[in-house]
Amino acid sequence: MSELEIDALVFDVLGTLVDEPAGIRAGIRALDPSLDGAGTERLLLLWQRHIEQEQRRILDGVRPYLPSDALDREAALRVAEAAGVDDPDAVAALALSARRLPPWPDTVAGLARLAGRFPLIGLSNASRTALLGLNAHAGLRWHQALSAEDARAFKPAPAVYELAVTVSGLPPERLLMVAAHAWDLRGAQSLGLRTAYVGRPVGDPPAASDRFDLYADGLADLADQLDTLQGRTLQE
Repeated sequence: MSELEIDALVFDVLGTLVDEPAGIRAGIRALDPSLDGAGTERLLLLWQRHIEQEQRRILDGVRPYLPSDALDREAALRVAEAAGVDDPDAVAALALSARRLPPWPDTVAGLARLAGRFPLIGLSNASRTALLGLNAHAGLRWHQALSAEDARAFKPAPAVYELAVTVSGLPPERLLMVAAHAWDLRGAQSLGLRTAYVGRPVGDPPAASDRFDLYADGLADLADQLDTLQGRTLQE
């Protein structure tokens, strides 16, 4: 693999920088405070499966494109029906929980450190409106935040990664895609981006066949590795 020379970082958001399951769990508990842990997890799984299934159907051309807001509302309705809740206001509040996701403990400081050295681009499957809410709630720092809605697709469709390439004005190989999902990094690789896997309690771990450029335990570790690479490049 060629030397890693990076001019900008592209970050996945959901799962990589914010704890998506934690935010949805909080919304489910608010919907029905009587739920025990197992009941909450059952409804969380129902939400997650609906989102994954419908995004796949859209990517496969089975249904027309819908932004993440619409899919969140569908998921919230399914969860509310399963919980026996038919209050429209409660369903709407649950749908909005997808925008109130807590950052991982190292996210805010890690982005601040990296932003001092690289342009940071957020690249999310969240809609434009949802991404605005996510950024504000979690305190995410970007130089540019891009929504897959602009490509009318969802990652790992190549058109979504092309958004970051176009906005950066850089060759794909000068961009480093950072994600906690191996499927996301594979999608970025298909377009020529370099890749960094960041381990999180949720996400999609690499398979034995995956070959990413960097593997990090968190954003501090990622920043340390990039510092080392930059120092080596400067010395050369």
